[in-house]
Amino acid sequence: MKLTHAPLRVAIGAFILNSGLSKRSLEGEAAAGLHGMAVGAIPQLQQFAPDQFAKLLSRAELALGAALLVPFVPSLLAGAGLTAFGAGLVQLYLKTPGMREQNSLRPTQAGIGLAKDVWLVGAGLTLVLDALTHRRKHL
Repeated sequence: MKLTHAPLRVAIGAFILNSGLSKRSLEGEAAAGLHGMAVGAIPQLQQFAPDQFAKLLSRAELALGAALLVPFVPSLLAGAGLTAFGAGLVQLYLKTPGMREQNSLRPTQAGIGLAKDVWLVGAGLTLVLDALTHRRKHL
């Protein structure tokens, strides 16, 4: 990991790791609500039961958070994971009714929390592009 990547990776990694830890024990209505929102954006997630989905999401967040935090995971790999994760959240924002103003990308008050996740895509792409351009310079 480049030293210049450390602040970005630590800040986002700690945030995502904490999110994964908070979802470890989700069950019942909380898991069903999370699952229902995800299925609205990504219908293929219907194949998972709500409790199973919550556990899988928790594990994915724990793995991504850890990958961002540990220095031996290449920024290219950590950035690719972060970009994919962020893109899923942006898709959730775009496809969930009530998150955006009508005929607009601008968030409603309810959508601000999800709209902010676009920064995860930007951070992930920054790590990926920096790793690719850094690699190309040294070939």
